[in-house]
Amino acid sequence: MSEKDDFIYDETESVKFIQNYLPQELKDKFSDDDINYIVDLIYEFYDSKGYMDMDDDDTDIEIDEDELTEFVVKNALKDKVGKFEAEDIAFVVQGELAYCDSIHVFD
Repeated sequence: MSEKDDFIYDETESVKFIQNYLPQELKDKFSDDDINYIVDLIYEFYDSKGYMDMDDDDTDIEIDEDELTEFVVKNALKDKVGKFEAEDIAFVVQGELAYCDSIHVFD
């Protein structure tokens, strides 16, 4: 990611986007703080996989959403942040990926 792209991502906008992305029945289940925490875990996962260190624009990265969701659920439980269901976390993960697509982070 170039320095220019670093300024595109906005945490507040990400949270708003994800809250709007969630199905109605999940909107009250995740606070803004929960979503920020989950997004932090998503980027921790990316870092652990070496995705954050890749400078080659031609490299296609395949993100295993199931593995990512498992990582978030496991760490939220370990950190005593909450016991989230994988199905619910999957919507937050998909919302974050959709937000990134909307601001062309993966282009």
